[in-house]
Amino acid sequence: MVALEHEVLPTWDQFMVPVLRVLSDRKVLSRRELYDLVARETRLTDEQRAEVLDSGERRFENRISWAITYIVKANAVMRPSRGQHMITESGRVLLEGHPNGLREADLRLIDGYDDGRKKHAHEAPSPSVSEALDPYELVEQGIARINSEVANNLLDRLHAQDPAFFEQAVVDLVVAMGYGGSDARATRTQLSNDGGIDGIIDQDVLGLSRVYLQAKRYSLDSSVQRPDIQSFVGALQGQQANQGVFITTGRFSSGAREYARSVPTRVVLIDGPRLAELMIRYRVGVQVKRTLQIVDIDEDFFE
Repeated sequence: MVALEHEVLPTWDQFMVPVLRVLSDRKVLSRRELYDLVARETRLTDEQRAEVLDSGERRFENRISWAITYIVKANAVMRPSRGQHMITESGRVLLEGHPNGLREADLRLIDGYDDGRKKHAHEAPSPSVSEALDPYELVEQGIARINSEVANNLLDRLHAQDPAFFEQAVVDLVVAMGYGGSDARATRTQLSNDGGIDGIIDQDVLGLSRVYLQAKRYSLDSSVQRPDIQSFVGALQGQQANQGVFITTGRFSSGAREYARSVPTRVVLIDGPRLAELMIRYRVGVQVKRTLQIVDIDEDFFE
């Protein structure tokens, strides 16, 4: 067994040779069998096997699946029946010529290989950085970059607004997250004489269970300190409350976090990056610009 030495999970193209190597020792294997045998061949750790995509699919299985797809297009592997795979003579030749690794650029040199892209005679194959990721991961990476830019913009915009706007945005977010029950009973307290409480969320119709909010519109590079959390805990005790949420556009100091963990009162701390992440997830202050639909073969249709 020859293992790939990786500190991180191999990319999809780095799985192509292990797939061919596993198939070269056997006649026909199912996709599920390939997942397990290739994982053993490359000596994936339990942590690597446990990595998942946002869709919930195991990342290593997704990458092996794309490796299979591309070497099938290169006629290195054939499917004698549904869900079954076997190496071809072309695949054995390909493995012999590239025992240490394959890239999609190598596949493009094979007669009959069709990657779905228009080719021009003057173009020479050149490896791309994007080839390290499979198409699903490229989509996820693109969405993550967009969300990161939107998150930064959200925090800038929130910090530019007046305190009343920010407090209402925080209340809207907590309601969007499902707190407040079906009646969505939530109120923002008056800016003056609020007793250290900026918002109140009733989790039942009678208001017997409440969540209290504190919202601090700090500069993005400023930290909420321990005394601020102590004051909030004091305000909660004044309301005879045992739970609250402290939200800021800035950060929390280590002392603030340590104090929040040490008191009996349940205090949840949400800093700027987490706030922006939640606003994007629950569509507060953002709107869906475009919806992508990703299709795949319906195997049941072909049974």
